[in-house]
Amino acid sequence: MKILGIDPGLSACGYGLIEYSNAGVQCFDYGCIYTKKNPGVPERLEKIFDELSEIIHTNKPHFCSIEDIFYHENVNTAIIMGHARGVAMLAARRAKLQIFEYTPREIKMSITGNGAASKQQIQAMVKNLLHLEKMPTPYDAADALAVALCHYHRNRNPLKKGIRPQRASNKISI
Repeated sequence: MKILGIDPGLSACGYGLIEYSNAGVQCFDYGCIYTKKNPGVPERLEKIFDELSEIIHTNKPHFCSIEDIFYHENVNTAIIMGHARGVAMLAARRAKLQIFEYTPREIKMSITGNGAASKQQIQAMVKNLLHLEKMPTPYDAADALAVALCHYHRNRNPLKKGIRPQRASNKISI
């Protein structure tokens, strides 16, 4: 089964795909969707939506996990990040994926055991957990892989028992 992890952002939206089975978990793909500042916000959001839709269509993940909005001192930045998160969720929802949300602290705890872990610590642990030859870059992509791994960690035991992963309590329902 595949999990798509998304680290939403307007300038750089990270994505990471992991695949897991009874044999374990491995990295399937990761990267970043970059938008330029010159076009307006609607055009940038459209690019994120279109590229994530293509990634989903091509890779056919079973689940989508996305980082929840965190408090930011600049309200405008938080609002813009919310827009990027919204179009990412729409792309997943249009593909009929179940969407699970995790806070940055939950993700960091799941990957490192430290809810205040640095970007470098997350990156190093993602490399180790997925047995990658090199550090996943950029940080946005490493964070997206961490989001996917967080969902895997929360739901891996049911797979060993031969049943589908349980729904998280913070699943998006429509």
